[in-house]
Amino acid sequence: MYDKIWSPEALEAATASLSVDAQKRAAKDAQKKAAKAEAAEAKQADKIANSVVTIKRIERNKKKFVTAVIGLEAFGLELKKVAKDLGKKFATGSSVTKLPSGGEEIVVQGDVSDELEEFILEKYKEIPEDNIELVDDKKKKKPPQ
Repeated sequence: MYDKIWSPEALEAATASLSVDAQKRAAKDAQKKAAKAEAAEAKQADKIANSVVTIKRIERNKKKFVTAVIGLEAFGLELKKVAKDLGKKFATGSSVTKLPSGGEEIVVQGDVSDELEEFILEKYKEIPEDNIELVDDKKKKKPPQ
């Protein structure tokens, strides 16, 4: 049934029966759709080029750290799958958590920020090296009371 209605021959027969004005309108519509698709593709490529993956090393207690990875969803990666890969690679716990700003981050237990950058570049080729930045986050000390 689908082939009968949407085959190239059927579509050509349907457009041949249209008036000249209708054919021109159909051609214009097709041109507009192609332009829209091209613009959307360019916008997506621009978004990927401007996206930054941030790897933060966050201090928990005296000598305990966690590493947070923010910004991977912009590259179309499934965060839960990436978190599982990171947990296996570094033999630690890793999870996906929601950020107050609305995005999501992957939190990996331990100070693995340097190795994590190398692993991401090696495993996920779609992320350019220039788009990864390392941040060292220190926990603020409470003043003595």
